[in-house]
Amino acid sequence: MEDAKIVISKRAARFLNDGDVVNLGIGMPEMVANYLPEDVHVIFQSENGIMGMSSAATAENEDTNRSNAGGKYVTVIPGASFFDSATSFGLIRGGHVDATILGALQVDEEGSLASHIIPGKLVPGMGGAMDLVAGAENVIVITTHTDKKGTPKILKKCTLPLTAYKRVKWIITELAVIESTADGLVLREVNAESSVEEVVAKTEAKLIIPENVATF
Repeated sequence: MEDAKIVISKRAARFLNDGDVVNLGIGMPEMVANYLPEDVHVIFQSENGIMGMSSAATAENEDTNRSNAGGKYVTVIPGASFFDSATSFGLIRGGHVDATILGALQVDEEGSLASHIIPGKLVPGMGGAMDLVAGAENVIVITTHTDKKGTPKILKKCTLPLTAYKRVKWIITELAVIESTADGLVLREVNAESSVEEVVAKTEAKLIIPENVATF
């Protein structure tokens, strides 16, 4: 199977629609901009104050004045705008972001998310995640299906402090695409190199399995 982060980023990019304003979280979500289909035109927003962010910069087009919320240098599209954090979070909290793509430590059956606290480790906090998951219309979590030890990250109930309660709409991993619904987590797609059985075995949460599960 292709590198998990690339598999996840490519599938997440195909979730976006023409005209969407999309916020990309720090880490793996930043990769999504590199795999946007050519026929899809979205406006990427960075919470540190960019509207019209594009893919990661290369050595040839790097500009040290343009970096995303994770401090990585990025490119921008023609007509991009730059503004302060107050304006940026006014847009986020005002409901002007159509979708946010962010990582997770844990997601549970209710669509709740834990994304920022690791026991025993000093971390800077949740950043703008709480604002984004509350303000965005479509919350898409991208994460590896298990952690490095093979422990499931999709749980019956989050055990870490919550970033958001019942706000996640979609979960995309290297193995599956899962929709969070009022009835529970529905398995919508499975990686063509995996199987429903493998996904179920690596998921603590109960999954609703439709008669037809697509592949990606």
